Amino acid sequence: MRDVIRDSYFGHLLRFVYKPHYLRYAEEEDGFVIPKFDQTEEVKDGDRQMINTDSLPSVRGVDLHLVAWYGPKDSENPRNWTLGKKCYVVFLIMILTTTVYIGSAIYSPALEQASEYFDVSTTVGSLGISLFVAGYGVGPLFLSGPSEVPAIGRTSIYIITLFIFFVLNILTALVTNFAGFCILRFLAGFMGSPALATAGASLDDMFPAHKLAYSMGFWGLAAEAAPAMAPIISGFVVEHHGWRWAFWEMTIMSGFSLIVLFFTLPETSPDTILLRRAQRIRQKNGNWQYQSQSEITHAALPYRQIVVDSLLRPIALTCTEPIIIAINLYTGLVYATLYSFFESFPLVYEHGYGWSLGVSTLPFAALFIGSFIGWVIYCYWNLKWVDIPYEPAALRPAPETRLPTAFIGAFCFPTCVLWFAWTAIRCHWIAPVLSGIPFGMGSTLMWASVLIIFQSTYPRYAASALASNDFFRSMMGAGIPIAAHPLFNNLGVAWGNTIIGILGVAMIPIPFVLYRAGPWLRKKSKIAL
Repeated sequence: MRDVIRDSYFGHLLRFVYKPHYLRYAEEEDGFVIPKFDQTEEVKDGDRQMINTDSLPSVRGVDLHLVAWYGPKDSENPRNWTLGKKCYVVFLIMILTTTVYIGSAIYSPALEQASEYFDVSTTVGSLGISLFVAGYGVGPLFLSGPSEVPAIGRTSIYIITLFIFFVLNILTALVTNFAGFCILRFLAGFMGSPALATAGASLDDMFPAHKLAYSMGFWGLAAEAAPAMAPIISGFVVEHHGWRWAFWEMTIMSGFSLIVLFFTLPETSPDTILLRRAQRIRQKNGNWQYQSQSEITHAALPYRQIVVDSLLRPIALTCTEPIIIAINLYTGLVYATLYSFFESFPLVYEHGYGWSLGVSTLPFAALFIGSFIGWVIYCYWNLKWVDIPYEPAALRPAPETRLPTAFIGAFCFPTCVLWFAWTAIRCHWIAPVLSGIPFGMGSTLMWASVLIIFQSTYPRYAASALASNDFFRSMMGAGIPIAAHPLFNNLGVAWGNTIIGILGVAMIPIPFVLYRAGPWLRKKSKIAL
């Protein structure tokens, strides 16, 4: 626990104030001898390569001593952390992700009350959902890049943006005009986006390729289940205390997350960890020639190039990579369908079956149950066909080997929507409620598969690929709350959902086509492996 606190944002602030008197690193202890950095170093894809670290020519034309890990079992290397520490960090990232994702749909039960308070229609009032989702779709284009800069790291981005997110939720709970409400909702989504776009990179820092699927799947469970649980969390309190309490709940949750992460979330970026190690060594012996690889690399990159790459590369990938385009279309439709439920569920359970506001949110629990079942299926499949046969010396398996679970998800998605469409209000309430289980299963199986595909197909540009996916599906998710109200009012719940279900049927071939054509598409790409 001492190492966790030392490496947290709080630990670094404490060390900054009191210098290295508290929570010292090995380099700051008396009698520390700088080792000769000449070793085998583990790289992210699990392969091993030899690097000569005695000295490297820098961009300044002088010899630099490259600071690396203290051997293959260096305890500061995130890949070498204990399983308990890794699981704890995954748990913290899930808390962060859940807090932000809940923020998108926690407003759903408060929509009618808030619309009445601001004197706007419910269609206009749904901007409170749409703008938040749009905010965390746009956010990664600006905030993912800085998290890759070693001098900043991932933890700083998490903590600073989460603090602003916390303040914005307080302001949202107090706002008195609709324009201000809309601006605050967009900014809250924008500031919460690192939890959605950078979390995958944090997990990749800690786990090798054949183990990454478990943590990615578990994190994906939080990302998928949180919006489904949000209406349940706020439904009863909104019913009894008013719409503002949805945001007071968000303030409480984000404040709790901020405290826990501030004191115990360590930095996971290897580049940032090694950069700080190099800084400590230079401070210890006064020799500025000790530098990390990231310092040398970034010294040769103009700031303008870093900014342009972080902003434009996700958009370029969205427009030029067929694999990314196909996955974005599918996940975007799943995401849009999820947010359409926030419009159709109240029509069915509150107005159709006559349930109270709080009780009418309980059917969202079926989506969570389905998501958990999907995660268990995915973990079992990964253990049976990926983890156990894994051979470190063998060639890395093709990214398409991750897709079979998506085959199941492809059929679960339209099954749920059509099932819900033609049982809602026509049958006993248990029938449409149970339809949410296959949706949760399908979305988790699909989401867990594509997360790994992005990491394995575009390892060099994984952050940009994830930002591209986050932007695309968020834009589709942001548009559906506005479109869903007239869709269901004009066509009814049955035919409105039937249209969405037919789109889901049309998307079924996508994972099968990617499985067969994936190798050919990767071969044609200039950046895919």
